[in-house]
Amino acid sequence: MSDHPAEKLARSEHPAEKLARSEEGSGIAEEKVATANVEDPSSQGRRMQPPAFILGLTPEKRAELETRLKRKIDARLLPAIILMYIMNYIDRNNIAAARLAGLEDDLGLTSTQFQTAVSILFVGYLLMQIPSNLFLNKFGKPAIYLPLCMVLWGIISALTAACTNASGLLANRFFLGIVEAAYFPGCLYYLSCWYTRKELGFRTAVLYSGALISGAFSGLISAGVTSGMDGARGLRAWRWLFIIEGSITVVVALACIIVLPNFPRTTSWLTDEERVLAVWRLQEDIGEDDWVNREEQTFWKGARMMFADGKTYILLVLLFCIVASGTVTNFFPTVVSTLQESSLSGASKKNNVISLLLTAPPYVLGVIATYLNATHADKTGERYWHITIPLWVAVVAYIIAATTMKTAPRYLSMMLMVPSVYSGFVVALAWISNTMPRPPAKRAAALAFINAVSNCSSIYASYMYPTSASPQYTVAMCVNCATAFIAVCAATVMRIVLVRLNRRLARGEYVEGAINAAPGEAVSSFRFKV
Repeated sequence: MSDHPAEKLARSEHPAEKLARSEEGSGIAEEKVATANVEDPSSQGRRMQPPAFILGLTPEKRAELETRLKRKIDARLLPAIILMYIMNYIDRNNIAAARLAGLEDDLGLTSTQFQTAVSILFVGYLLMQIPSNLFLNKFGKPAIYLPLCMVLWGIISALTAACTNASGLLANRFFLGIVEAAYFPGCLYYLSCWYTRKELGFRTAVLYSGALISGAFSGLISAGVTSGMDGARGLRAWRWLFIIEGSITVVVALACIIVLPNFPRTTSWLTDEERVLAVWRLQEDIGEDDWVNREEQTFWKGARMMFADGKTYILLVLLFCIVASGTVTNFFPTVVSTLQESSLSGASKKNNVISLLLTAPPYVLGVIATYLNATHADKTGERYWHITIPLWVAVVAYIIAATTMKTAPRYLSMMLMVPSVYSGFVVALAWISNTMPRPPAKRAAALAFINAVSNCSSIYASYMYPTSASPQYTVAMCVNCATAFIAVCAATVMRIVLVRLNRRLARGEYVEGAINAAPGEAVSSFRFKV
């Protein structure tokens, strides 16, 4: 995509100065995009004046234009990122379904080797998230970068079918994790460059619905492949599973290169007025400019600012514990299959296809619960209760799973695990961008760092589901219950911190990381969402 004149304008001067209006060929668009920034030496904040185009709109007309703009952006971004994340999650977690389709037996894996194959993906996933997000922020072309990474992980996933031993499988999974690391934190940052803070919760839920939908469809696809393609052309069902799903990933990625935009300033399918409004919405939401040009985005400055902010570490504990509580999904087909062990007689044989089908309803319920919770969180602007109430439900679900082997209550607990953990998780993800909104490099580093470290739990969690612990997996359920409770505690600490910071802002005091009062203003209008 070629740069639009609005991008040329954005690069003409530092964002702390008035943007130039005189570039040839830009006409009224440059005049509309231009905004005046005033430095406040005492607060180190920037206040921006709206362009003439925005000032000339009535509230009703602006609301109408903004609604139309959001629908246009949603229609372009959301279907693509959902499809991409569906494939991301399927390619990451289809090894659990492959286990039921004969992978362990064909490769001669021990239980420990299989667990290592699951966990080693997250080693690569952890190592690459921060470098990838900082590079994306610097590169400024998410519409190219994210789909190209998707093409690579689709190829690697398909090549899993060629593995013949444990060593090959471990190497394949490690590199899969490295490439997949680009997508989720990159997409969280990408969304925060298009939507205001009050809109992020729902859009994050829409993104994460890809993971939940994949959980439902993955089980159905795996059931179909396992029952219908085992032995086709001399290949076992698990090999076909990787070939089919990896190939679909590559096709989806190539289509997304055409569909996805980059950033508001550099998007050609918005009109001049829509581009002005898209940029100003983000400036107005925070009080500072967002992504302007490549030269503004420094790799290490954003990382240093992120590490110096104490909120980073509270959010880190919160997200780590939520993800740790949800690691059951890495082995969900295996856990769900224990329902048959509790209901069948000793002579009966489990039907793996039934187990795969039973994994779908919890994910479907998860999609519904996540949408409702995130929508209400955005509507009210509240974060804390929308995170902690679902986590209390998760605590109850894990207690039930750890204390009974009766089929009905155990499946009820599984129906509650996925919706409760993930509906709280998506609001917590939005909380990161809400509490560390600017500069973009800091936000990108925070999203990547917190998401990367939170996924470390998947490394150790893989060893909590050995075959010897079946069917109850008591230790795993107890650990998941404890981490959900710790996440509630971390969210409580975060709420206390943000309430205190908001009180300081209301008194007109300077708060590091907030958008402080500009010259002539008594107090800043910026408040952290709690």
